[in-house]
Amino acid sequence: MTVHLPGDLLHAPVEGLWVVGDVHGALDKLRALLRQARLIDQGDRWAGGTSHLVFLGDYMDRGPDGAGVVRLVRSLEASAPLAGGRVTALLGNHEVMFLAALRFAGHDPQDRYGFREYWLANGGQPRDTARLDADDHAWLAARPGLARAGRWLLMHADSSLYLRLGGSVEAVNAHVARLLQSDAPEVWGHFANAFADRLAFAEPRGEDLARRLLRSFGGERLAHGHTPVSLLDESGSGPGLPVLYAGHLCLALDGGLAYREDAGFLVRLSDRGVAEIVGYAGTGALG
Repeated sequence: MTVHLPGDLLHAPVEGLWVVGDVHGALDKLRALLRQARLIDQGDRWAGGTSHLVFLGDYMDRGPDGAGVVRLVRSLEASAPLAGGRVTALLGNHEVMFLAALRFAGHDPQDRYGFREYWLANGGQPRDTARLDADDHAWLAARPGLARAGRWLLMHADSSLYLRLGGSVEAVNAHVARLLQSDAPEVWGHFANAFADRLAFAEPRGEDLARRLLRSFGGERLAHGHTPVSLLDESGSGPGLPVLYAGHLCLALDGGLAYREDAGFLVRLSDRGVAEIVGYAGTGALG
């Protein structure tokens, strides 16, 4: 189902910038959404031409096939440039939990650091561990924390964490890369805990915080995943839609693919707002 939006969120379309929130192992739903948007074909091959597709992290956990999601995203990232397109895949906090469980629990059967227990308690799926190989682990550990696309700043978490990691997109991504190469469990534990914070832009001074991030990293609006839109939507009904809030500076895009059978969407962004939503039956227009 494709929804065209009226009002403040809808502006003249700018071709090609598509954004997907937290997939959480919902591979079949992701495939269906990408096919509806004509970004992949029936064989899961890139069909998006010169489009730019951005994933906001959290590829695994909770849903049935996180390994399949990782493999699909990796395949599209490799093939899109052959058609002039691009795929950007950001780091989510669930990737940090997964990598920490691998790095430390694998060398510590007693799991005295608690990383495996923490990962499992947050929806970790042992079958993903069995199916992902060393190349997949390296790819996950190379995910950037932030990206810019036109007037949009793109991130996983609705958190102030990024301001503590650097003063530019490049500095944040370099810092994240160093953290994910650390052999110190304390470093991983601190990063995982800080990355779990949410709802920073929904707090009383959330608009001010959003402006600080935009001044530091560039862009006119920011888009994030991490927090399901159902937690930010005051109406609290239906499968959920993107939520524009914090003085119209923040766009929440975690559609809850793994939480409800009828939930999930991806969006096409214009320079100033949402141009199009591709979702499931029952998805309505934003007011």
